[in-house]
Amino acid sequence: MSDFFATSIEEGTFQLTVPGIITVAVLILLLLAAAILLRPKKENTAKARTATRQLVFSGVAMALAMVTSEIKFARLPFGGSVTLFSMFFVVLIGYWYGAKAGLLTGFAYGLLQFVINPVFYSPWQLLVDYPLAFGALGLSGFFSNKKHGLLTGYIVGVLGRYLFTALSGGIFFGAYAPTQTPMGILTYTLGYNASYIAPEAVITVILLAIPAVKNALAKVKELATQ
Repeated sequence: MSDFFATSIEEGTFQLTVPGIITVAVLILLLLAAAILLRPKKENTAKARTATRQLVFSGVAMALAMVTSEIKFARLPFGGSVTLFSMFFVVLIGYWYGAKAGLLTGFAYGLLQFVINPVFYSPWQLLVDYPLAFGALGLSGFFSNKKHGLLTGYIVGVLGRYLFTALSGGIFFGAYAPTQTPMGILTYTLGYNASYIAPEAVITVILLAIPAVKNALAKVKELATQ
């Protein structure tokens, strides 16, 4: 691995250099720009106003996701934590602006999470744990205009993130499993990742099912897409 973008801090562990962090930051900006440029064609009237509105609402949602991701109710020893609804704010972007915007913004958010603590074990582990896992939250965009779209989109997005984190656990961190048999590693990684993703997801789903919350979020979507 090139010492220009990342440097080894111990055997099998790497950290981004300053040029590496700048490269990731540029990639984040490009993903956010693509999310706006690839918005649905039906929104192409008043382009500047629409783009500005999407940029503002997406930026606020990402900021809230970052802030709430730092409010942790439980932190697991090998990574992962129960946060204050941080996944929900990323899901909202897909729900507001569709699958393309949701996925691209989710990828950008995953890279932003990585830049906060730019330590990784291999490029493939980085890809699965950050852009792909958090990008999966943007799957909510496929349900943007469906009945109960936010609730369904949230569940699908969280399941997508769960599958990628479980995949990463099985492939890259299986050595921490109590037993080294394939079934033992699979059971361990599924249970470990469910232990922090499921509690936050269950509480969020309960809140989204409350009529007052549902109506308030519908109003927010009208403002975001008006």
